[in-house]
Amino acid sequence: MTQEIELKINQSAHGLKKECLSYGEVFAQSVAVIAPTTTPAANLGLIFASSGNGTWLSFLLGMIGLLFVAININQFARRSASPGSLYSYIVKGLGSTAGVMSAWGLILGYLFTGMSTLSGFAIFGESLLGHIGIHTHTLTLFALGTILAWYVGYKDIQLSAKMMLVLEGISVVSILLLGMIVWAHKGFAIDLSQLTLKGATPGGISLGIVLVVFGFSGFESSTSLGDEAKKPLKNIPKSLIQSTMWSGVFFMFMAYVEVLGFSGSSVDLGKTEEPLTFLANQAGVGLLGTLISIGALLSFFACTLACINPAARIVFMMARDGLFHNSLGKAHDSNLTPHTAIALCSLITFIVPSALNLFNIKPFEILGYTGTLCTYGFLVVYILVSIAAPIYLYRINKLRSTDILFSVLGVVFMMIPVLGTVGIPGSTLFPVPAAPYNTFPYLVLLYFVAGFGWLVIQKLRYPRMVKKMERSIDEIHARFQDETL
Repeated sequence: MTQEIELKINQSAHGLKKECLSYGEVFAQSVAVIAPTTTPAANLGLIFASSGNGTWLSFLLGMIGLLFVAININQFARRSASPGSLYSYIVKGLGSTAGVMSAWGLILGYLFTGMSTLSGFAIFGESLLGHIGIHTHTLTLFALGTILAWYVGYKDIQLSAKMMLVLEGISVVSILLLGMIVWAHKGFAIDLSQLTLKGATPGGISLGIVLVVFGFSGFESSTSLGDEAKKPLKNIPKSLIQSTMWSGVFFMFMAYVEVLGFSGSSVDLGKTEEPLTFLANQAGVGLLGTLISIGALLSFFACTLACINPAARIVFMMARDGLFHNSLGKAHDSNLTPHTAIALCSLITFIVPSALNLFNIKPFEILGYTGTLCTYGFLVVYILVSIAAPIYLYRINKLRSTDILFSVLGVVFMMIPVLGTVGIPGSTLFPVPAAPYNTFPYLVLLYFVAGFGWLVIQKLRYPRMVKKMERSIDEIHARFQDETL
């Protein structure tokens, strides 16, 4: 009986674990989805191929653009918090239809990011195991990564947050150490070619921003911890700004060091899949390169876990609002986690890349395909929340001219990666992507059409659903009203 009373005290209004996460753990959620380790370890070469000596500038501009988006998100996050994340915010600003479309966008973004990092987990896992003579199938590593992520997410949100904080922390520190060693190996040189953007073009830097946004995407995932974060109206907005800024500084430093480290060598950074391993060997610290590969493996896993958690909480809230079966909107009696939604999201995260692999598509290709598709989901949501923010502020009589400016800047900056991923026929600055990437916009459009169709069906089945949804979100905002006065 005492245990039942204690569980009820610890439960939030939605049945999740109440206010259990410190700021560091909330911050870890956003950082883990950004997965800062994976960009210098695996993706930076692709950005360099477009941006050249302007790679660091692509990161700077991408960071600034996402800070504008973060400011728009924080117009909501400073006033209310719920597991519904940006879905709840956009319903409040633009209404139920836009809100539900944003929920579908977030599910696409988080799950396909998780699939991409699960592929990265398999790539690094196969490589590391191969060094010690162990050969395993890709599907085995897909299953291992998914099962571990499911179990930790199912068991305890605090366990998830602490694991993500430790894994990302170790990985980032080891990469920074290598960065300092490489820079020291180059005599702490000031690379004027980078600082003067020698050979870089505006078009190349713009295309680099497209990949940079993918590197930052998911920074807003801590908003899904509205019930579980301590002081959510303070800690969640703070986590969005700081995760973006610190990740941006880390990216720019490593971009500078890696471009400098490869200068003068016969190896092209733009064509190297494991640049940090090469740099570690060049600096005579090959063992550190191996340790960083292990760190990257763990970082890919942490990101998969970090993606399943917010995706499950959005599915959980959508179910509670009548969009999915009721079972997906129930929390575990003792773990106080959205266990059914976590199981579903974990299963989808495993099935899609596994099915692609069965059609002889390699993990590296799966990483690229799913990583590109996830970007579409995030871009739709970032644009919608930037539009929703001033409308919401106008309705509560808090709108200032600077808020309109931040909204416009957020939308304009996000249009750069939109044009980069979709392409403009005949344009040399934003060319239409090669196959199969040129089909992805149509696949995403079909996905959103299906999501809209499902909303229409549910409205017809349950005519009061929209009013119930809006009333539920209004109640969440009302509970925090006293704190924001």
